[in-house]
This record gives sequence, C-alpha cells and structure tokens, in this order.
Amino acid sequence: MKISDFELYKSLLYEKSGLVITPDKSYLLDSRLTPIAKKWNFASLEAMTLQLRAIPDNKLIKDIVEAMTTNETSFFRDTKPFQIFQETILPVLLEKRKIKKTIRIWCAACSSGQEPYSLAMILKEKEALLKGWRFEIMATDISDDILDQAKRASYTQFEVQRGLPIQYLMKYFMQIGETWQLKDEIRNMVRYSNFNLLDPMSRLGSFDIIFCRNVLIYFDEKTKGDILNRMSTQLENDGFLLLGGAETVLGITDKFQPNPEKRGLYVKTQPKTDTPSATGSGSSTSSTSSFTSGLFKRT
Repeated sequence: MKISDFELYKSLLYEKSGLVITPDKSYLLDSRLTPIAKKWNFASLEAMTLQLRAIPDNKLIKDIVEAMTTNETSFFRDTKPFQIFQETILPVLLEKRKIKKTIRIWCAACSSGQEPYSLAMILKEKEALLKGWRFEIMATDISDDILDQAKRASYTQFEVQRGLPIQYLMKYFMQIGETWQLKDEIRNMVRYSNFNLLDPMSRLGSFDIIFCRNVLIYFDEKTKGDILNRMSTQLENDGFLLLGGAETVLGITDKFQPNPEKRGLYVKTQPKTDTPSATGSGSSTSSTSSFTSGLFKRT
C-alpha cells in the first residue's frame, strides 16, 4: 500500500473511531479492506481508495471503520476476569446492593457477544442465590454487523471450543447442523446497542461494573485517558472496572486505581477527605487506601 493511502486510512480511522494504525499493522488494511472493496464492486482496494479521496461516502466509511474495529474474542477469554467477577465482585455488590437488588453491567466493545454471554451464564448458574435480583447486561460495539452476529448467538464448533466449559455447551446451547445456537434463556439476558467509545456516554446511564477489556490497546494515550475519564463518570463510586491484562490506568488517568492483588481490576479513586489528627486539627488525607482494603477484604 502506498504511504499516502496508508495515511488516508490512518487519519480516517483515528477521526471516526480513535483507532491508531501503525505502519507495522498496514497488512491489516489490505486483509480487512479488500473484502469491503469487493462488497462495493470496486475493481481493487486502490480503486476504492481513489473513490474515497474524490467523493467520500458515509456508508462506505462506516463499512471501513467497522471492518477495522472488529476484534477477535472468545468465551471466558483469559479466564481470570470471570473468576474475579464471580468470586470477588459479586459477593461485594450483593452485599452493597441488597436493598436495591439491581446490578448493571456494561461490556464495552463486545464484538460477537462471547464476553456478555459468558457473564450471563455465570449469573444463570447462580439463579437460586440471585432470586429477586435484577441484572442488566448492556453490550455495545461500533459495528452493526458484529452486533447482528452477537444477537444471533450462533457459533461455530471452533468458537465454542475456545474457552467454553463443556457443561455450559451442553446446558445452554443447541446444535443445529454445524453450528451451536445459544438458548434464549441466556440470549435474553443481554441487551445490545451500537455505541462509539468516542461519543458521550451519559445516555448509557450508570453502571456497577464495566468490562472494557483488550480495547484500550488500540488507542493512543490521549484517547485512552479521555475514555477512562468519561467511564469514571458512568461508574458508581463503589463500582468496578475490568481491563485487559496488557492494559493499565497508570500514567493515563487518576480517576481509577488498581487492585494490587487482582490484575486487571480497578476501582474509582475516592475523593480526599479531611480527617481529624490526634491533636484535633484537621488534615487532608485520601480515603483510597482504607476504601480499597475494606472493599477487597473478603478475598
């Protein structure tokens, strides 16, 4: 691909989605955008690029952005975050929300649905314990095509073999030909919506848990900070944020702090409070340390 063409797509993707494409990833442009060129009946990727320069088409741009922002996923990906959800987060929130009995979860950049459906299966397994509780799982992505795929919840043999426990496969899926269809009792636990992480988040409402895993690695530092800062306003003060193992808030934002014992788990930094000293005079101290130790003492 010509340098000038690479720069065109690089700028376009950054403007529309915040995605950062570096020269060493230029092969992704060829592999993912060539099918888009064929879909639009262009003779080649170069021909599509020329058309894009001459007369930008918003629908074409949307297809290009969706093709480049669709990421690979799997059921119970990396395992540990789902253990943390089940063994650490749920016990804390079940205690803290015992009067309201409602917990809202946001899966950002959900791709083809394996992450939110994994959470739904965990909750379904605890159905007896959670009687009377309401769990809302909102899953969002920038791609309409991938959201349609997630809503269909039909997966190949290869996809269900990646991370999905065999007992869950037998219990919550039906085999139809060469594919596996997730049963409605799990599908109906997740609500999908198209959402760009660069857009205002207020319309989504507040959440008790946010999963934003393996997403921030595709953004530059400024965009990461902006996304995290805005997510902090949508997360309840005693809520939880889970990031991917290769992601961090350190040096990016002071709105969150990591749990030192649970990699990938973050809580909101609590505001400083004035606490009396031994002599009776007030001193400004952060409540973060006591908040964190109390929050995680269960584990």
